[in-house]
Amino acid sequence: MNILIQNQNKSIFYWLISGCLLIFLMVLIGGITRLTNSGLSMVEWKLIMGIIPPLNETQWIETFDKYKQFPEYQIINTHFTLDEFKSIFFWEYLHRLLGRIIGLVFIIPFIYFLLKKRISKKMIIQCVILFGMGGLQGFFGWWMVESGLNKDPDVSHFRLAIHLVTAFLTFAYTFWVALGLVENIPIAIGAPKYTYFPSLSKSLNLLLIVLIVQIIYGAFVAGLNAGFIMNTWPKMENQWINDAVFAIKPLWKNFTEGLAGVQFIHRYLAIIVVGLVVFVWFKAANKELTNIQLLSLKIMLTVVFLQFLLGVFTLLYAVPVWLGVVHQVGAFLLLAATVFGMFVFRNRVLRSTY
Repeated sequence: MNILIQNQNKSIFYWLISGCLLIFLMVLIGGITRLTNSGLSMVEWKLIMGIIPPLNETQWIETFDKYKQFPEYQIINTHFTLDEFKSIFFWEYLHRLLGRIIGLVFIIPFIYFLLKKRISKKMIIQCVILFGMGGLQGFFGWWMVESGLNKDPDVSHFRLAIHLVTAFLTFAYTFWVALGLVENIPIAIGAPKYTYFPSLSKSLNLLLIVLIVQIIYGAFVAGLNAGFIMNTWPKMENQWINDAVFAIKPLWKNFTEGLAGVQFIHRYLAIIVVGLVVFVWFKAANKELTNIQLLSLKIMLTVVFLQFLLGVFTLLYAVPVWLGVVHQVGAFLLLAATVFGMFVFRNRVLRSTY
């Protein structure tokens, strides 16, 4: 299916989609950084000079000596050689470098389009929101790292969740703005003129909310290393609800700070997410959908089942790096599919193209 975009908007559309792809790559590299325990290797934040990595052996030794002054080295990595330090430094450096590149990719074309008067007032506001979200993402990244440079050589799982969710939401909003440039979507001859189904639209909105909560709990699981316990499925060891889920007092802390409690929520929210997608699918079965709406539901259904299976295998194999990264990518694709579904079911008339 062809998506028609006004000629003056094509370059803006491709600019925003490029930003989406870079944010996707950023999340991918961020996942590798987290799973390889590389996130605390750069102990300084220098916005400009931080672009330049150590260039010779002397600079590498100086950088390594700075790392040695912090708890991660003193408590966990005292055995590290310079080469081992370089391997974790690489991922964190790449993650930060990509963040700077994303900033430039968003700001420079924006200034160009603004000077050429090719951006509407509405899009200027949308871009300002995007820049704000991007700036917050950078701040939250350092705020997260800072939490692991104190006594406890691990980042706060709360700050990790905020950092991750901000990235996901920035992508979602960028994707939504890009889709808003679509002028017309071809639909099948004979399809109804009005394609807005309020109940389906509300269900997709609910799905997005639950999915965001699930992503937050995915970050909790990662931040607390809760994926390394109870590596059985569907039961938690030999129980449907393991006793450890309620081990902490007061009770609510189990679901924000307890390994078993956080994993429990993440497990069962996954089932709820799948259930919501299946519910939307069957709810739409008796409606006259456009081709693009049907396609969006098929994509959503396929991705949610693949993501569920990835989650199960990630748990069973105790979170190997590659599988953990693929699982995070799956969450990203599911969010993209949900946003796309919300877009094609939004309150708007889609005109037929014959």
